[in-house]
Amino acid sequence: MFKSLSLKVIVFGFIFTFFSSFGQSFFLGLFNSSIRDALSITHGQFGSIYASATLLSSIVLVWIGKKIDDVNILKFASYVIIFLSASCFIFSKISSVIFLFVGIFLMRLAGQGLSSHTATTTISRFFEKNRGRALSTGWLGLSLAEFIMPVLIVFFLTFIEWRDIWVSISILVILVLPVATFILVKDVKLDTREESKIEENNKEIKQWKRIEVLKDYRFYIICMTMLAMPWIATGSFVYQSFISSSKEWGPYVIAQSFMAYSILSVITLFISGFLIDKFSSRKLLIYMNIPLFFGTVVLYYFDAPISSFVFFGLVGVTNGLANVLGSSTWAEIYGVKYIGSIKALTTALMVFATAFGTALFGFLIDIGFSIEQIAVVSGTYIFGSIILLYLVKNKLNPYYLQNSS
Repeated sequence: MFKSLSLKVIVFGFIFTFFSSFGQSFFLGLFNSSIRDALSITHGQFGSIYASATLLSSIVLVWIGKKIDDVNILKFASYVIIFLSASCFIFSKISSVIFLFVGIFLMRLAGQGLSSHTATTTISRFFEKNRGRALSTGWLGLSLAEFIMPVLIVFFLTFIEWRDIWVSISILVILVLPVATFILVKDVKLDTREESKIEENNKEIKQWKRIEVLKDYRFYIICMTMLAMPWIATGSFVYQSFISSSKEWGPYVIAQSFMAYSILSVITLFISGFLIDKFSSRKLLIYMNIPLFFGTVVLYYFDAPISSFVFFGLVGVTNGLANVLGSSTWAEIYGVKYIGSIKALTTALMVFATAFGTALFGFLIDIGFSIEQIAVVSGTYIFGSIILLYLVKNKLNPYYLQNSS
């Protein structure tokens, strides 16, 4: 029974991470030019709206996301599905700046926020000994979307009005997700787990509440590391048209580069899943942002079209590591009893980071920064976060409670 249920939980995570793509920055960024043309707004104005709407969604996610600790997953997922479908439909009706704010807020909350939160929290809670591999497999759904969606959407936009694409997405969500969710997780409860294992040194991990986590200094240092990828990648995705024009790469180079990003994300997901189960997330965390750092170096020094593939490929490597480490690290250090509440907070911080990245990139572009200068700002942040994490890397172990037996 457990092997069959384990597979269903992984497939559930795969499907939900795939559908979370509709609220991800790489996907929304594909409609940047169309929306700006329709509303006659600048890069900076779009970035400010995107950032403020994303920020609001991160605040709301902290409250809504913790409900997954109290509600049966089938019921929670059903609410998310209805919300996602409605948000996609509303996004298709954008006709003003205020409506753009509302549309982005709904898509960021329903897509990037709640859909990915539902997938990763369910997998993190259910799995223990195979958590790394399960998370890496579940995140393949988003990687598949990142592989096929950019080129597919760019192609569709040549002959389909962008609003019609969003109406079609809304219909797709409400037709596919309810059936898949019922089949896959109707038997999954809050206390359903894979076959358990004996805890290290015959001790039980302390289960941290969110308020306790907020008082732990390690949480903030780890967050600084984990937030680098969201804000830098989001800025690159949302302002891909600016990067293309700055580097004179042409309209299809970055869209094609997403394939390199996706392929390397998938390869890294597979490798990282096994490495995490063997060595633990805590030991791998220090290496997570090194490829991203070298990506900023490439963006600074090189202008040839091939450098786009190298840059996004390196971002993909960090993305593959971050997707798994971003869920498994918290479960390893703080336990899984309150993982929904903790993940709601950390996912909200990730969403906030994407808002920060969008606003920062837009502001820097509007005041005249080149993409090379933005790469320097990004690389400096990454380097600082790596140094801080190195200083505390030996203090990231969970707290163990001696068994009463």
